[in-house]
Amino acid sequence: MAHLKNKTIRELNEKDLQDKLDQIRTELSKLHMDSIKGSLRKDSGKLKPMRKDIARIMTRMNQLKRK
Repeated sequence: MAHLKNKTIRELNEKDLQDKLDQIRTELSKLHMDSIKGSLRKDSGKLKPMRKDIARIMTRMNQLKRK
């Protein structure tokens, strides 16, 4: 999955944001389990950007709720 930019996140509606959030969280949990097993070598650089994408999406969702 490619890194999400703020511009693309702002263009999504709340339902799409929730779907994207669920998708990223699922992928992150799979990568986390691989790192625990020790089989995560070449994808280890994906963990931090995915966590940041989750934070960006949640921030945008909170902004939409306040409006």
